[in-house]
Amino acid sequence: MKRLIYFFAPTLFLCQSLFSQYAVQPNARKVQVAILFDTSNSMDGLIDQAKSRIWSIVNEMSNLRYQGQMPTIEIALYDYGNSTLTAESGYIRQQVALTNDLDVISQKLFALTTNGGDEYCGAVIQKSMQDLNWSVNPNDLKMIYIAGNEPFNQGSVPFREVCTTASTRDIFINTIYCGDRDQGIREFWQDCASLAKGDYFNINSDAQVRQIATPYDGEIGIYNDSLNRTYYGYGSMGQVKKSLQKEQDFNASNQAPSVAAERAIVKSKGSYSNSGWDLVDAVDKDGKNIQEMEESELPDEFKGKTAEQRVELLDSIRADRARFQSKIGELANKRQEFITEELKKETTGGVDDFGTSVNNSMLKRAKEIGFETEVP
Repeated sequence: MKRLIYFFAPTLFLCQSLFSQYAVQPNARKVQVAILFDTSNSMDGLIDQAKSRIWSIVNEMSNLRYQGQMPTIEIALYDYGNSTLTAESGYIRQQVALTNDLDVISQKLFALTTNGGDEYCGAVIQKSMQDLNWSVNPNDLKMIYIAGNEPFNQGSVPFREVCTTASTRDIFINTIYCGDRDQGIREFWQDCASLAKGDYFNINSDAQVRQIATPYDGEIGIYNDSLNRTYYGYGSMGQVKKSLQKEQDFNASNQAPSVAAERAIVKSKGSYSNSGWDLVDAVDKDGKNIQEMEESELPDEFKGKTAEQRVELLDSIRADRARFQSKIGELANKRQEFITEELKKETTGGVDDFGTSVNNSMLKRAKEIGFETEVP
């Protein structure tokens, strides 16, 4: 028995260490971000930029710490100004409420389509403030990002009142104008950001996001495939959600190898949580008792086994996951070092896009309210 304990000790230590590093604590602070996209005809480039940068944004969020703890990450998504929506809705649609299900966020983002319409910025901000379950804790980071290219004062909802109200609720509104900076200022995009203590940006939404390929992207992809094999769907949604996970891997890789690598790095962190359908996350993060689960709920690999055999199999899967996440984390560090060196060779300043706007403002506001950034 002693020899058996000694044999498993290194693996158990690795699992405990990684769980401590990546797990989100129950009383963790929150980082809540609502993204409001103009999906009228001219915004295809904006949506493409967001698809290319979503996992970079989530990685920046995942590096935030509050008093040493990883925060809970929640993202919401709205689109507005699309003529396929109804006039009664103000041409506004909630794609998904604040959620930590990152695969759903990716799914909704990649499903966005554009069509001409009326863009009511004040109305969509008001809608997001009314609908979403915003934290009331002033130590939580709450951000709204609204992106578009039409005058900000359109519609019946006065944007100044909405933006001022957001400020009283510690919600920072950041505006991203897709076009000339001065034109955006004339069309009141900066006014909203100033009233809500956020930032105003302008971007060329038609510019293609530059992706820096690294020697580590391929190996990260291999470990990502191995990591996927440690996910075992349970319950009625298990297989559906596992298919969704693979679908979002495909969407990321279809953008660029670097985007796929960014997504895999997110999956190696505690911010990527799937306790609603994955057995390991359900046990480790939600406290689900595998020994009490009905046979019909279990993945096929766990059926027909004793309670002890279930636990033993789960421990083995957990150890594999910890090992693959650790390998991806090591490669992520090397990858970032490579990217940093490549950027030093740049002779011109970086080009602002949707992702850099979000990351820059988020890190600045997070620091102001007491968050720190963990260097990967």
